[in-house]
Amino acid sequence: MRFWPLAQIARIPCSLLIASLTLAGLALPVQSESLVLTPDNFKDTIAHGYWFIEHFSPYCGHCRDFAPTWNKLVDDYAPTQVHLAQVNCAVNGDLCSENGVQGYPHMNIYHDGKYLDQFKGIRSREHLDEFLAKHASSVLAAATSAQAPPPSEAAKADVKVHEEPPVDVNPNGQVLKLTPANFANVVQEGGVFVKFFAPWCGHCKKLAPTWVKLAKEMQNKLTIAEVDCEDHKALCREQGINGFPMLFFYAPGGTKTEYTGNRKLEPLRKWSEKTIKPSVQELVPADLEAVIAEHPVLYLFIHQPGDSHLIDVVSRAARPLLGSPPVYTAGSAALSGRLSIPSLTLPALIALKDHDSHPTSVFRFSATTSQAELSEWLLNNRLPTAMELGDGSFQEVMNAPTKPLVVLTAVPDEGAERERLIKSVKEVALAWRHRGDAHRNAGDRRVVFVWMDADRWSKWLKNMYGIEGSGRVIITDHSKLLYYDRDPSGEQIQLEVNSVLAALDGAMKGKGAKHSENIVERLTRYLNGRMIAIEEWIKSHRALTLLIIALGAVLAFFGVRKILADDDAQYYNHAPGKQGRLD
Repeated sequence: MRFWPLAQIARIPCSLLIASLTLAGLALPVQSESLVLTPDNFKDTIAHGYWFIEHFSPYCGHCRDFAPTWNKLVDDYAPTQVHLAQVNCAVNGDLCSENGVQGYPHMNIYHDGKYLDQFKGIRSREHLDEFLAKHASSVLAAATSAQAPPPSEAAKADVKVHEEPPVDVNPNGQVLKLTPANFANVVQEGGVFVKFFAPWCGHCKKLAPTWVKLAKEMQNKLTIAEVDCEDHKALCREQGINGFPMLFFYAPGGTKTEYTGNRKLEPLRKWSEKTIKPSVQELVPADLEAVIAEHPVLYLFIHQPGDSHLIDVVSRAARPLLGSPPVYTAGSAALSGRLSIPSLTLPALIALKDHDSHPTSVFRFSATTSQAELSEWLLNNRLPTAMELGDGSFQEVMNAPTKPLVVLTAVPDEGAERERLIKSVKEVALAWRHRGDAHRNAGDRRVVFVWMDADRWSKWLKNMYGIEGSGRVIITDHSKLLYYDRDPSGEQIQLEVNSVLAALDGAMKGKGAKHSENIVERLTRYLNGRMIAIEEWIKSHRALTLLIIALGAVLAFFGVRKILADDDAQYYNHAPGKQGRLD
């Protein structure tokens, strides 16, 4: 595993520094005259009367854009019996979760402590007034004409407010049809769950009604879409679709995450809900040890007060993670002395693994840092040093974007021997992690240590790696369907530090690799790959392909013509009366 070098952040030009300070200022909460509620007083406060509550985050751009409209609303409704208040979700995340908050700003109306409705749609003053009048007409009827701002004044306020485009996500609760004409724009905007299917596919037909129900369930929350790969083959090839159906969530910017879970409605709905939850959480410093103990992997963004604007950058980059692993943010002063970091230049994003306060990797921000670079780092460091390999983790480990080498140990399904082997796997994994950069080359692959149930997966382990029973250790390069079962000296790999580390050194150099497939399977895969390559070449060189076909047709025409001409010549040369007697 590579460690990021501890280097000083590049000197930032004055223009960029000014821009950064400006953004930092914008990232701070906008002051409001409305009451800010907490878990301690929320229920008691809203217990009587009508309460319109805005749930917001100080780091949310849409919340900052909406703040002037909200402040004007607070002032105009102050004399009425409709009360307005706020909840800061960056500080009170649990309360926001209890109130069903899945995006910002999120506004609910309550009456005598009971939830009535959520405001949805364009956050204009006109729509807000209509919403409040609908639910609190009994107390607003007499005051509306006196308290509502004059039309001209409301119009002026609207001119000053930079409102987001009228993005009413999945307004009708229907599946969105994607084509090459709209695909790029939709996925770039993000927040879309896409099904790639073929009409003739049996599994696709079975999923179709569930997908329609999911779209209804996620109305006003998440866009549910689909692509017909029979009609749009080129688009599906571009997206790497090699089977049907395939399901992908696209985060803003087009970064995608494949869904490989159960295709029933409830698992799909729960997974969809995860995609719209806030991707970054504020860490209470006192909870640091408990958070590290709870999560095998987590990210922590440590910043100084002037770096608050970067929280938005981290939040956008973390969306493809879908909360796994979680991303926390905290100020440097609050974490002083709580982390084992000898020298850290801030701001920095650190990866903590294996319930250890020593970072396994550090991402340092500079003037040239891009969101794509940050997203890649987050995806590359999301796996723990050691974990169980099974149904739920196979895809993210064996088909990870980093194409890691996987040290796999077969273990029994239960008993003391299983626990002993798992403990040994973790010890060897930590030894590899603590080995440090000094023993690794720049091009070395990432390494993940796993254990696998030798009873449940016995057939697969035998077919792929020749493993029978428990206790065997191999190193697999699944991206190339290769594996290693011996160290460079030819000895079988043992579940011991020296044996595994030596075998990893050999695997990094490709020494002693064996194929996971037999010769027939390899030949079939090779021929299939060649056919796909030819097909792609033809699609990329259409004009040249047509020229070759035309040239081939011309050559074939003249070739056939010459053969026929030769046959005619031979016929006439042997015609009756043209040759001498044979006797």
